[in-house]
Amino acid sequence: MTTGDYINTTVSDVIRNFVNKNTFLPAIQREYVWGTYEICKLFDSLMCGYPISSFLFWKIREEDKNKWSAYEFIRDFDKESPHNKEANFDGLNKDLYFVLDGQQRMTSLYIGLKGSFSYFYYRKRKEYLAIDLLKEPSKEINPDELQYGFKFIEESEFENQEHCWYRVGDILNYDKAREAKQAIAEKTSKFSSQEQDIIENNLEDLHTMVHTARCINYYDEKTDDYDKVVEIFVRTNTGGVKLEYSDILLSTATAKWKKLNAREEIFNFTDEINKIGSGYKFGKDFVMKGAMYLTDGLPIQYKVSSFTKENLEKIEFNWEKIKESLSQTILLLSSFGFNDKNIVSKNAVLPISFYIQNKNVTNFVNSSDKELIEIKNNIQKWFVLNTIRNSFGSSSDTTLKQCQEILELYKDKEFPYLKLNEKLSVSPKLNESEINNYLQCNYGTKYSYLLLSLLYPNRDWLDKKYAEDHIFPKTEFTRPKLIKRGYSEEKIQKYLEYYNTILNLELLEETENKAKNAISFDEWISSRDENFKKRHSIPEISDYSFDNFLEFIEERKKMLVSRYSEFNFS
Repeated sequence: MTTGDYINTTVSDVIRNFVNKNTFLPAIQREYVWGTYEICKLFDSLMCGYPISSFLFWKIREEDKNKWSAYEFIRDFDKESPHNKEANFDGLNKDLYFVLDGQQRMTSLYIGLKGSFSYFYYRKRKEYLAIDLLKEPSKEINPDELQYGFKFIEESEFENQEHCWYRVGDILNYDKAREAKQAIAEKTSKFSSQEQDIIENNLEDLHTMVHTARCINYYDEKTDDYDKVVEIFVRTNTGGVKLEYSDILLSTATAKWKKLNAREEIFNFTDEINKIGSGYKFGKDFVMKGAMYLTDGLPIQYKVSSFTKENLEKIEFNWEKIKESLSQTILLLSSFGFNDKNIVSKNAVLPISFYIQNKNVTNFVNSSDKELIEIKNNIQKWFVLNTIRNSFGSSSDTTLKQCQEILELYKDKEFPYLKLNEKLSVSPKLNESEINNYLQCNYGTKYSYLLLSLLYPNRDWLDKKYAEDHIFPKTEFTRPKLIKRGYSEEKIQKYLEYYNTILNLELLEETENKAKNAISFDEWISSRDENFKKRHSIPEISDYSFDNFLEFIEERKKMLVSRYSEFNFS
């Protein structure tokens, strides 16, 4: 069921009466990213009579206008400072429109007709959209070429005698084409009659495009259902960088903070936590999700209706605690050796942050207090088990809520990992079927690093980088090389089956991994210290040559099954 109508209007009507008058950009919109060529191509398409797709406007009733923050369209764009100014609705006693789809095109029309484009190239440049009226439209259709003479030029170039540059925005000053032609009559008098015909034709086409052609087609969405509006926005913004639902809600929410510059706070904090340890890829959506989870009385689910003014004020008030709790959690996970590869679900981080925030201990991560050391070990057990069990893979909001309920009962107490596991129906031991599946995990997959890290319970992970390494170098496991060694097809298949799995992988410090490179394992193992085999779970066999790879795999499998079976997370 539709809740709006399609309406046609002219470019001049939109620029004169809509943009920054009653039509603005909602906070869910991203910033302007087009360059001068895209703007020229848009105007060229309009001059050629090509469709430029519909716009989607969301009508905001006057009584609801202060529920939403919005931004003005940029008039004078500067690449060094491409930010939109926040809109002020004071004195606007009428319904408003927010552009949900068409921001880049609408801003481009506004810049081309009313503003300028500034950038730095050897020096600061400020340019205006111009059209060379002397250029006869190309008769050849080439999608990569402009048919008319549109170009951004500096003020001084308008006097270039080899062209007849016309500032495109000047056409707005004339309601009739003949008035526009009369205004430049003196400038064009020096050209031949044939050239004057070309100039007049181009100027008439420009005037028609701006003032007469009803080439702006927009859909007027009138719904009051904000979640529907966000869904419409996500679906219509499919070009360029894909917009996620959480990205939209983040923008909507942060625009409403009062004392802090929310965008700067969240962007900067996201950058900060991503620099911890060996580096992470937490997104702004994770930070906002964490902010909701760590603030009393707020819903967990991402919905527009969750981001009320009252809820956002609570988040802003709690912001410093939120940052501290999330930072301490990620520092703690880094000290365990958990990097971006093995934090499979970012949501699994949040219950730990919730506990740390309630515990309220200064320098939680580096504390050597005996009780806290035990708590941190229990957090590690819980995180590892629930990560490899993928406890937060589906219905994560429900899982987060269940964890929150348990953790509320254990404020200022030990980390209740057993109670959490019981609530989430997670068994404390790995069964034989699980272990066999884990051993088949391949190099570089989402669980490989984590599973390998379990083999190093006493390792100091803090501020060190480790890499997955093929014990027997992978460069030797190609079919041509294996055939050259004279192996049977059956043996070749087994070599290719096992070489890239956990059974042939270890974790080495980056420097050691680079030193090993593609050295054969029998040569490498002979140069290692006596504890190397114990550290990396290397079985004792008589011969570590490449020909003996399958015996190595058989013995290592026995060793790893035994080691993983010994893990008890209770």
